[in-house]
Amino acid sequence: MGEVKGFLKYKREEYSKEPVSTRVKHWKEFIKLPDENGLKEQGGRCMDCGVPFCQWGCPIGNIIPSWNDLVNKGQWKDAIARLHKTNNFPEFTGRVCPAPCENSCTLAINNPAVTIKNIELAIIERAYQEGWIKPQPPLKRLNKKVAVIGSGPAGLACADQLNKKGYNVTVYEKNETVGGLLTLGIPNFKLEKEVVARRVERMEQEGVVFKTGVNVGVTVDPNDLRKQFDALVLCGGAELPRDLSIPGRELKGVYFAMQYLTQKTRLLMGTKVDAKDLIDAKGKKVVVLGGGDTGSDCVGTSNRLGAASVQQFELLSRPPAVRAGDNPWPSWAFVLRTSTSHEEGCERDYNILTKKFSGDEKGNVKKIHAVRLDWSTKDANGRPVMKEVPGSEFEIECDLVFLAMGFLGPVKGGLLEKLGVELDQRGNVKAGAGKMTSVPGVFTAGDMTRGQSLVVWAIHEGRAAAEGVHQYLLK
Repeated sequence: MGEVKGFLKYKREEYSKEPVSTRVKHWKEFIKLPDENGLKEQGGRCMDCGVPFCQWGCPIGNIIPSWNDLVNKGQWKDAIARLHKTNNFPEFTGRVCPAPCENSCTLAINNPAVTIKNIELAIIERAYQEGWIKPQPPLKRLNKKVAVIGSGPAGLACADQLNKKGYNVTVYEKNETVGGLLTLGIPNFKLEKEVVARRVERMEQEGVVFKTGVNVGVTVDPNDLRKQFDALVLCGGAELPRDLSIPGRELKGVYFAMQYLTQKTRLLMGTKVDAKDLIDAKGKKVVVLGGGDTGSDCVGTSNRLGAASVQQFELLSRPPAVRAGDNPWPSWAFVLRTSTSHEEGCERDYNILTKKFSGDEKGNVKKIHAVRLDWSTKDANGRPVMKEVPGSEFEIECDLVFLAMGFLGPVKGGLLEKLGVELDQRGNVKAGAGKMTSVPGVFTAGDMTRGQSLVVWAIHEGRAAAEGVHQYLLK
């Protein structure tokens, strides 16, 4: 390592952020990484730990100590080469990954972890700035064609890997733009859409063909594609949102989170939305049900649109500030996390079960009726049992409610139904060896087979499916 005792010399230095009062007035990214010398110091905090648990924590097995060391030595071009060996899109993960690697950093046993995610982002942005990210089409094309259905991170990673091997790859995307939820679902202030577009442009220059506005399973029969291509890869994501079947769910003003987030992104991209369909948070009392990242994105979006107030309710208990005794290093730390959106203004509350919505005479939601929960009782297997606290019923006023309670897997009709692929017990597409489904020559990757997960897991899945396709087509 460049500085064996760097972790003793330097403290963790985070990126700087625009003040809340400034950043809520625009939709651009608002972070600034440390300068080059500061980044070298942060790379120098990486320990000569012998067993790099950060690589164990990283789903794609990034060779983290190696590129930390290269940054510490100022060898940035070598660092991006090393980073690209395992990660097709470090500009995505460097922005939106929750960094499980940092939870597993050896230094994190009793000190703040190495700023792995920030260093990763610095490497890829330096590479773009220096002009090192250039199209590299394969030297030889194979006489094989592969269709990838879905252009989220799994589909993009799969297409990128297959194209590198020389296959003729066509990516089908049902929406009007490439990127899946990277483009439409994640707000611009976390991931500017130019970041996705520049990578897609490079992939096009390398030979990948993208076809947007093609909803395979609806406008195109997937079985026709099976006849045209040597293999299909299903990367359609887990788009079936968890609903809340309670009285008042039909009231106007109650929306799934993704209805809200994708509409706002489309508006920023110049898409026109009919006034009657516009979800406008300006001056409204907003309540977000669900405490995860999607809920946090609704908070940040509502604040930028001028909501009068924003509250976020979580069914489960408030996480502890530090690891509990049954949650040891190097596993993922189940601790309270405060996002940049929470910093911008949000009242968070926990142990809340929503019982019903009530509205006015025009059918608009106006109140949430809820009850407090107690999770202290355990069942025979040691799992917490949900119990309502007697007499804890309460109600709050609201004008907009966003359901951000996760997803139940892929949409079952259309594509999956027409292909006849087997599903697992959770309702996801069942993947066998090499990520092949029950239908020969049809593969799957990402949230469609894994269930709702992280961008970095989607990239891992896409790479694994590409290798599975490769081995299948070699036979």
